[in-house]
Formats: sequence, C-alpha cells, structure tokens
Amino acid sequence: MANDESIDDDQDIRLAIQRLARRIRSMQADDDVTEGQRAVLFALAENGPQTLGSLSEHERVTPPSMNRTINALVDLGLVTRKTAPDDARKVSLDLSPSGCDFTRETRRRRDAWFTTRLDALPAEQRRLLQKVAPILRELADN
Repeated sequence: MANDESIDDDQDIRLAIQRLARRIRSMQADDDVTEGQRAVLFALAENGPQTLGSLSEHERVTPPSMNRTINALVDLGLVTRKTAPDDARKVSLDLSPSGCDFTRETRRRRDAWFTTRLDALPAEQRRLLQKVAPILRELADN
C-alpha cells in the first residue's frame, strides 16, 4: 500500500501533467472550436476520412453525440460530408481546406509554445525530460 508521501507525489505528477496538457490545448487556431470538436478534427487529420461510426468509436462517444459534433464542424466549414457513389447510406467525413488550415495552425502554435518553454530550460532538465518521455508515453498508451 502506498504511503501518504507517495500519494502526494503521485498527485503532484498528475496535476503537473494535467496543467501542462491544458496549457498546450489552449494553443489553437480558433477559440470557437470546443475541445471535443478539436479532437475530431485531429482524428481526421491523423487518420484521414472516416465514417460517423468510426469517429464515434475513436472518440468513445455515442453516434448521436458525434453527429451533433460533426454538424457543428460542418456549419463552421471545417469538415465536409461526402456520400459514397456506390451506396448513398455511406457518408465519408473529412477535413475541409479550412479544417486542414486549423489543424496545421494549431500544431504550429502548440509546437512554438512548447519549444519556447523547453528552450528556456537548462540542458540537464531537457535531458531529464527526454529520459522521462518514453515513460509518459507508456502511461498514456495503457
């Protein structure tokens, strides 16, 4: 069983990661896009065109909830819908040119913000972060 000091350390690490993630997420190209909408845009940017069902699974939300998100993104001009030529029931969702611009600019802002902060750290702290990165990736992936 973990002692109180270990629990406090665990909470400190968790809170630091949450705060850092929140700061990184705040760097985006358009403040009108919600966190859930942004996640869908990046899923499309990383994985290409998808169906409503596959996006729902990926984001772990119900199809009706994803449909509302997609409707909002279509209204914002960030996502397009295309009906399959061979089956009108199949709809493919993809980034519009504006959606591509949004994800590209958001990544650029995030990278610039993070790089600036990393560059301000002493070399020893940067080396330590490089050693910790695989551990954090493993925690995130499990």
